[in-house]
Amino acid sequence: MNTIETFDFKKKKALIRVDFNVPLNSSFEITDDTRIRAAMPTVKKILNSGGSVILMSHLGRPKAGYEEKFSLKHLVKHVSKLAGAPVRFASDCIGNVPLEMSKNLKPGEILLLENLRFHKEEEKGNEEFAQGLASLADVYVNDAFGTAHRAHASTAIVARFFPENKMFGYLIESELKSMDKVLRDPQKPFTAIMGGAKVSDKILIIENLLERVDNLVIGGGMTYTFIKAQGGNIGSSIVEEDKLDIALALIEKAKDKNVKLILPTDNVVADKFDAEASVQKTAADRVPDGWMGLDIGEESISRISEIIRDSRTILWNGPMGVFEMEKFEAGTRSVALAIAEATSRGAFSLIGGGDSVAAVNKYDLADKVSYVSTGGGAMLEYMEGKELPGIKAVRG
Repeated sequence: MNTIETFDFKKKKALIRVDFNVPLNSSFEITDDTRIRAAMPTVKKILNSGGSVILMSHLGRPKAGYEEKFSLKHLVKHVSKLAGAPVRFASDCIGNVPLEMSKNLKPGEILLLENLRFHKEEEKGNEEFAQGLASLADVYVNDAFGTAHRAHASTAIVARFFPENKMFGYLIESELKSMDKVLRDPQKPFTAIMGGAKVSDKILIIENLLERVDNLVIGGGMTYTFIKAQGGNIGSSIVEEDKLDIALALIEKAKDKNVKLILPTDNVVADKFDAEASVQKTAADRVPDGWMGLDIGEESISRISEIIRDSRTILWNGPMGVFEMEKFEAGTRSVALAIAEATSRGAFSLIGGGDSVAAVNKYDLADKVSYVSTGGGAMLEYMEGKELPGIKAVRG
């Protein structure tokens, strides 16, 4: 199989699926360019090797056809600045406009196509639409890990039209390498930290991880489904009543597999979901009526941090509390700091999922952990053991 390192891009046009789904403010300015920066090593490699680049991406969730606020034209200047090369913009992604522009594209130049999702055929995985995209280039590079779990035309179908000339970009290569290191070759002890609101979002990944980890830490809102399942009082904390049996089954499975399942023993509770709420500290299974748990407590922080610091492989997905509010950020911040400390001692740490990534960035720790994944949903599905359409399409 070709790789981005071994392929000769000289005088070749490379069609790259990137993930430029970035947030824009009301003036259409980019407020976080992380995803664009992540694609630059792949773009620059191809340009420096004498090739030209055709970029395709989606932005937002347009309902039907063109919408000004979701146009990729707003990204042209910034992409050009980061790439250090001129960027032309095609007002459509298929048809005569991009076809003519791609014909005239010279080595060292970039063509950015309009939002793929202005065409409903993209999400439907339409073959004719994929063929239209494929006709623009000589080689296909998938570097959009964030959409690799979707069987869309630009991620899974277009690769068929490049039977020999298809490969991953640097970003996907490093994502897969990092996830495989955690899933297939973890150094022990291996600790997974699962946070967030819902057990239902994490059932499959927890089940898959119970086959692999030594410690499984549960935090965030889903704590209370586990605690209520065991007969604890959770006040008005968030809970999935229909998942209590599943929580009990996961506790039993952890015992069977000899996995230490760590639930918070104390927490910070509030009388309302508000930054200015009244706060008290309670045992995790003794939350007073009318109060809700919004962070883990000091005893839990201490115990979880110690487990993390003693680990050699760490996976973190989901915050420990409502870290966006100052009163409820101590748990998430402490976990992030403990992971950074373990990493400095030689542990391998993988962070994934929008909120965990936001937390790592909030506390300026992105360069203190081993790898920060760019694809929340895609990472979860890969970790669940699923085959991702966008990955399969290139790996064959």
